[in-house]
Amino acid sequence: MFRPLDWFLGLFSLDIGIDLGTANTLVYIRDKGIVINEPSWVAIEKRTGRPLAIGAEAREMVGRTPTDISVIRPLRDGVISEFEITEAMLDHFIKKAHEQMIVPFPRPRVVVGIPSGVTEVEKRAVYDATISAGAREAHLIEEPMAAAIGAGLPIIELRGSMIVDIGGGTTEVAVFAMRGIVVKRSIRVAGDEMDEDIIQYARSKYNLLIGERMAERAKIGIGSAHPLAEEQTMTLRGRNLINGLPQAVEISSIELREAMAPSINIIVDTVRDTLDETPPELIADLMESGICLAGGGGQIRGLAERLEDLIKIRVWVAEDTMTCVARGAGHVLEDLDNYKRVLASLDRGSTR
Repeated sequence: MFRPLDWFLGLFSLDIGIDLGTANTLVYIRDKGIVINEPSWVAIEKRTGRPLAIGAEAREMVGRTPTDISVIRPLRDGVISEFEITEAMLDHFIKKAHEQMIVPFPRPRVVVGIPSGVTEVEKRAVYDATISAGAREAHLIEEPMAAAIGAGLPIIELRGSMIVDIGGGTTEVAVFAMRGIVVKRSIRVAGDEMDEDIIQYARSKYNLLIGERMAERAKIGIGSAHPLAEEQTMTLRGRNLINGLPQAVEISSIELREAMAPSINIIVDTVRDTLDETPPELIADLMESGICLAGGGGQIRGLAERLEDLIKIRVWVAEDTMTCVARGAGHVLEDLDNYKRVLASLDRGSTR
């Protein structure tokens, strides 16, 4: 039904696609592209719970704050663990995006990417947080679907396509055909688990305690899932657990590959299990089109080769893997009527 007020507001408000990630939050604005890409961190005052810093500024505070300030990630494993803090973070990013408008008051329509394995309660939490943060309309889309659209996969066609989206908190594996997901798997093993693997490896082998940021730096710098043509080294810095003094240890990419193996193996097994459930007609399609890697974890060196060796299907890495979900959510908003079928259903029985 035509609503004059909604039409009028649509002239001035921004349609926003959001990848509300465990590690990073990305915001896509219609006709502008990605305008925000910041870490999903919030610094709060413990006594009052008041947010002091959000995004990149908050992340810089990690490990450096006094006792009365806590720096947290309000999302864990792809879902909201701190509702009010997530609401404040969403409100901050939506307002920051809207600062680009001459007329700031109209509220935007928002599409938010969610992991495919979330419960109805978790869906409701994302929806409520988005509405509370100032959205005029909130729509949810499963992350593998959004990533596939952002990567340019032909999800609306009869032939099959497949994506492996490795984020910070979850890995999403899905096979598509005819604008729907035929087979999907969602596991809570992704970039964060790889960082934890590196932390535990440094602890057990070198008695070295390192932080999350150092582990992530090592993963990005020399991490791999397959032997490299030229192996590399880097220095890990932390605290010696025996004498409590600062210590630096040189670690090789071979060691780091061994450290990350538990999480990498789970992801590889999940891809194989998904293919085991895929109809043979779609397997034939995938042998022609290949499998797309997306998300920050899709950039891990050698992962495509590792998967190809195992499944004997070409694996390729999407362009700008980090932004696939946000771009996909934005593309859905640009043609919402045509993409309504790909949006995640929401149990309206608990609407406030």
